[in-house]
Amino acid sequence: MSRPLVSVFDSANAGNVVAQANLPAVMTAPIRPDIVNYVHNLMSKNSRQAYAVSKKAGMQTPAQSWGTGRAVSRIPRVPGGGTSRSGQGAFGNMCRGGRMFAPTKIWRRWHRKINVNQRRYAVSSALAASAVVPLVMARGHRVDAVPEFPLVLSDSVNTCSKTKDALAVLKAFGADADVQKCKDSRKVRTGSGKMRNRRFVMRRGPLVVYANDEGIVRGFKNLSGVECASVDNLNLLDLAPGGHLGRFVIWTQGAFNKLDEIFGTLEKDSASKSGFNLPHGNMTNADLARIINSDEVQSVVKPAVTVAKVLPKKRNPLKNADVMAALNPYAATAKARSAEKAAASRKNRQATIKARRAFSSRKKAFVKAAALDGDVTF
Repeated sequence: MSRPLVSVFDSANAGNVVAQANLPAVMTAPIRPDIVNYVHNLMSKNSRQAYAVSKKAGMQTPAQSWGTGRAVSRIPRVPGGGTSRSGQGAFGNMCRGGRMFAPTKIWRRWHRKINVNQRRYAVSSALAASAVVPLVMARGHRVDAVPEFPLVLSDSVNTCSKTKDALAVLKAFGADADVQKCKDSRKVRTGSGKMRNRRFVMRRGPLVVYANDEGIVRGFKNLSGVECASVDNLNLLDLAPGGHLGRFVIWTQGAFNKLDEIFGTLEKDSASKSGFNLPHGNMTNADLARIINSDEVQSVVKPAVTVAKVLPKKRNPLKNADVMAALNPYAATAKARSAEKAAASRKNRQATIKARRAFSSRKKAFVKAAALDGDVTF
């Protein structure tokens, strides 16, 4: 796969391009903020120190409950007299001077295991994001005057062991604005950390990645916000501080050319990461609208429907004879037979009612005649 070329600038002369380098394949990896944030969250837990309260805290008194019948709660109380402490509640987490609820223990699960491939995927995404200018600017870096991204300097910068020379290199390539932003951001930390040997906080600036340390770390380490890292030991905590993609990275030529060897390419496996396949996107061209509207796709798809299909109105066969006849041709015959049967049943019922009424009239006549004095006649 052909990749674009990146200019390698002379660290002594900002306007001089000494070489061209192929963009490493890892710079084309998918950018996955979700994986980066997840892995960063787990990695940041692996540097914690265990802490816990003393197991004796709040329990160093021979307190006993006074029991019932004294109109006070049954919480254990400090014994003795002659002091305000005697009679006070003890031990409970609701008591002054008592132990906390569920005292912390040092055997808490402080550290987290992280899948190796997930770590490598996260580093690959962070490296790819460092080559995208909008992501770098969105993270807050001042890179308006930087000539090219990713910024690659010649290996002569490895011998830059003086801080003033390092600052001159950054100023020549427009990176001094980011350093000044970090310097201006230094302030006293909020919270108790200011009393625990971490008094000041400061924003992160450029990350200088080198292949061979010939004094480059000594030259850059005292600049505000600037950090140095070896290309062989790239760390997600440095590439995506806070879990946020888009760190401003300055590469030396040797480190930049070594990325393909370390992370591999789409055709060649990594030399140092066994079993690692460089992640790549499912689509080589993410312009979906262009793909759909291309001649190759449009020539095989069905033509667009221009006339809307009119769906007939649903009619109820129980109320519409035509629809019922279409569903059941025997329905008309069954309906006629049912009507004929109903008529015959109605006729028979009328005859039955007439016979019952005649019998009822004769019965009434008999009762009336039997109630009269004299002979009973029928």
